Parts: sequence; C-alpha cells; structure tokens
Amino acid sequence: MYHPVTQPPPEPEDLEETGDAEAADRKKERVLHTRVPAVLERELKRFADNLRVPVSNLVRSILEDAIEATDQATSGVEARLKRAAERLGEGREVLGDKLRVVLAKGAMREVYAFQGVRLARKSSCASCGEPLLAGDDAYLGLSDDPSPSARVFVCRTCLPERA
Repeated sequence: MYHPVTQPPPEPEDLEETGDAEAADRKKERVLHTRVPAVLERELKRFADNLRVPVSNLVRSILEDAIEATDQATSGVEARLKRAAERLGEGREVLGDKLRVVLAKGAMREVYAFQGVRLARKSSCASCGEPLLAGDDAYLGLSDDPSPSARVFVCRTCLPERA
C-alpha cells in the first residue's frame, strides 16, 4: 500500500500484474475541464464550503447522482414502454380474432355443409369466437367460394343440429 504524500502511486500496469484490476481502474481517473457561468461557480463554491468538501468532490457527486437518476428514469420508461407494447400486441390479437369472427359469420351464409377435421394450427369458431387450438377437432364449412377468407371452422357446440 502507498501513502500519497510519502510514496508515488503504483503504476496501473503494476496493479494489474498483482491482480488488483479494480484498483487499477480507480487510478485511471481523469480530470475534466469545463466552463461554467460565474454565478454557478459561486453557488458551487458556497455549497461545497457549507458541506466542507472540495468543489471537485461536490461536482463529481452531483454528476454521479445525475447519471444514476437518468439511468433509473430511463429504465423505468423502457419498462413502461415494453408493458405498453405487450398490451398493444395482446389487443391487436383480440381485435384480429373479433374481425375474423365477423368475416367468418358473413362467410357462414354461403356454407352448404360441414366436414369434420383435426386442426393443424390455431383458429377460432366462426360462430361463437372460441379459440380452436392445433390438434382440436372442428368442422370446416364447405362453400363454393374458394378464397381463404371464406374458409370457416366451427366448434362441436356450434355445429348446426338436424332440422
């Protein structure tokens, strides 16, 4: 260990060789020069005198606190934005499901028969809107319209009964 008055500080390379990399980083402090208005200089000196600390320590503490506060504020905003994006994505899915149900109900008027199928991907019942998952048994509505928008599935509950 060294004393700042009696011995010069060890070179950063010497500290790294002994495995004290953290101490080496502390010794790499830099001096920043900046211009400040005279009013701010007087206020900083007055504040430092009241706290009985050097102005440089006061400025360093203020900067560190400002950076920490900025980091905390930024991370809070990021978290809120992520939650909002997740809610927006969920709302988009719900709205898409509802739109598909509305379109499917219109296509249901053209259905002339239903064929039992096992679903390979997620869908929803064209009648009640309940989700139909991959692997579920469902009923495909057959119609003369070959377009994908005319393709409808219904669950067992919504399958029309014999008249």
